[in-house]
Amino acid sequence: TFGYRMIPVNPAAAGETIHGEMCYAHLTDIPDSIDMVDVLRRPTHVDPIVDETIACGAEMLWMQLGVVHEAAARRAQAAGLTVIMDRCTSREYRRLMPPLPA
Repeated sequence: TFGYRMIPVNPAAAGETIHGEMCYAHLTDIPDSIDMVDVLRRPTHVDPIVDETIACGAEMLWMQLGVVHEAAARRAQAAGLTVIMDRCTSREYRRLMPPLPA
């Protein structure tokens, strides 16, 4: 987690606690502000996630390795979001950030 809080979103698990965090059915159900939405779904599921990402006021949409949806990315960018596509957050963090002190 690299010191970041991750809030799970999954309609099938809404109301459950996952890794110590309440799981929500939709991004718009989360009562806290959201900096980044990390998408680990098939590209065919990205459009409604973009709608919710825009609606919840997130700053960034990150689509994991293998998640490529050009039209959704353009729509998110047009709404002012930073969009990263087909990249692994963990790999990019390790590549860009200095090692943590021991």
